[in-house]
Amino acid sequence: FFLGIIDTVEFPIKFTPRRAGCYRCQIILKSSYDVRVYEIECVVHAEHADAQLEFVSPAYQTVTQEIPISNMSSDDWKFEAILEGHCFYGPSVLNVPVGETVHYSLTFKPVAEC
Repeated sequence: FFLGIIDTVEFPIKFTPRRAGCYRCQIILKSSYDVRVYEIECVVHAEHADAQLEFVSPAYQTVTQEIPISNMSSDDWKFEAILEGHCFYGPSVLNVPVGETVHYSLTFKPVAEC
């Protein structure tokens, strides 16, 4: 005979991930009459990051900046570079394998004072 009463208990969980990735765990609840196993999976995505660089160089001289990109995640990264502004050059795609640092070579080659 079911009376339609459902007992619920809140079980708040808080964790602070160090980096993006997939985090899995099991929560085992035991009593004298019952054992329950809950499997939890949390997927953490990295926040979208924007960056700005300021170049100062003598007029008409080329400047190249090697920008280090370190991948400390558990997945390989593939970046698409979109350069805005005149006179900037660099690779359009950058691959950064897990655990490695790859330098993005950004070049500013002015054709006039600006």
